[in-house]
Amino acid sequence: MDLVLIESLAVDTVIGVYDWERNITQRLVLDLELATDIRPAAADDDIAQTLDYAAISERIQAFAAAHDFALVETFAERLAATLREEFGIAWLRLVVRKPGAVAAAAAVGVSIERGVRPGVS
Repeated sequence: MDLVLIESLAVDTVIGVYDWERNITQRLVLDLELATDIRPAAADDDIAQTLDYAAISERIQAFAAAHDFALVETFAERLAATLREEFGIAWLRLVVRKPGAVAAAAAVGVSIERGVRPGVS
């Protein structure tokens, strides 16, 4: 099984548990690994036969703009479910970082895996 990668995708969204966070947008930085078989796309040089990372990135941007959550965990869980459903992704790993949330850390966040990774028993 192959992986399509999207690294350090920056999105702006309303995210946070504090009252002041509910009135501003903050940046999240996402890394994704998306399981697929790239051989059909490579054989025909056809983007329609693979996961279109541009379309997926645009969908993530739209998702972030349309939703506001208190927790990064909720953002990650709902985004993963949306991507798997809309793009037919069997397995994904999603890392969501919130830079600057803790003064002494470059970022905080979560890393989740959803689905069954094909070819792994």
